[in-house]
Amino acid sequence: MYSAEARVTSEKASRYLVQLCKHFAHKTTAEYDETQGRVDFQPGLCLMTATGDELLVRCEAGAAPDLERIKHIVEDHIVRFGWREKIGITWADSSAR
Repeated sequence: MYSAEARVTSEKASRYLVQLCKHFAHKTTAEYDETQGRVDFQPGLCLMTATGDELLVRCEAGAAPDLERIKHIVEDHIVRFGWREKIGITWADSSAR
């Protein structure tokens, strides 16, 4: 299993979690509430947890290229939704091979 995590600091962490899940739900299965989210992309999944001013994002996939694809999709949307805050993301690889 390939996986990567990122932490996004924002006072709007919960809002971004909900916004991302609602957006992705138009194309794939997404389950969420104010603090937890799960998006099932075709090549893998994305789990999100909002706690205070932090959004923890964990992406998982069965192959490295699929993980990179999911990370790109999620990062692109977070950066676009958080453009006013100039949000950036740094991924940490936590893959168990």
